[in-house]
Amino acid sequence: MTTDREPVEQITSSAIAEQTPLPGGDISGASLATLTDGRRVVIKRGPMVEAEGRMLRAMAETGAPVPAVHGWRSHCLVMENIESGAIDAHDRWQALAETLLCLTGSYDEAFGWDEDYALKHVEVPNSRSGNWADFWRDNRLLCHLPHLDAEVAKRVVALAERLHDLLPSAPAPALVHGDLWGGNIVHANDGRAVLIDPCAYIGHREVDAASLTMFDNPPSAFFDALQLDHGWQGRQPIYRLWMWLVHVRLFGASYRSAVTRELDLLGF
Repeated sequence: MTTDREPVEQITSSAIAEQTPLPGGDISGASLATLTDGRRVVIKRGPMVEAEGRMLRAMAETGAPVPAVHGWRSHCLVMENIESGAIDAHDRWQALAETLLCLTGSYDEAFGWDEDYALKHVEVPNSRSGNWADFWRDNRLLCHLPHLDAEVAKRVVALAERLHDLLPSAPAPALVHGDLWGGNIVHANDGRAVLIDPCAYIGHREVDAASLTMFDNPPSAFFDALQLDHGWQGRQPIYRLWMWLVHVRLFGASYRSAVTRELDLLGF
């Protein structure tokens, strides 16, 4: 990984002594590097890492635990390495709730983000909107239509046409992680739930709650701690649907049944 050496040295003022790939990461990989000054840092490469760095810094400003960003250069992002620890399952969910509550604040910005993002080859448009239902319809549902089979596309359009009846137009805005699942949470050895690999924007915080239910089963105490708005359970399939549509485009038709399951739950 000699291509990392020059940008990392420019960012950290220290050379790489040792570098090894980190496990996991279906979309983008990362490596752990030990620097000659003794520090250990995480290095990510790719076309979107500068946007990721800006997202992490925005999240850090809320007080949410995220890796400190040392800097980026030449499509190379250098971050703090978070040491993970063995944390009790109950404590993990409690810590995660505390982390997500940090992202709930007062935001004057419209829903969306100042730049689009991408998960591998799947674009994530973030055009700003003052109406949350409009934002979700245009940037999280209808944008996928050219990539869906005719039957699924028809059902997604039917849902989109009714979205103003199903989603609030102006929920309390929050800075959402946007791609929150177990693989994007590091349970640190100091007990914190640290968020990594964001796909962040100003949105409805129920989005993060929904994505956590795709591959996991959070306890009711976790949702109680988040103090979500009345009726949040009925909106969860709408928010999960975007994630499943992304999975279909990233990983193939094996995820189509998850898309249709959410549409069935919603009655479309």
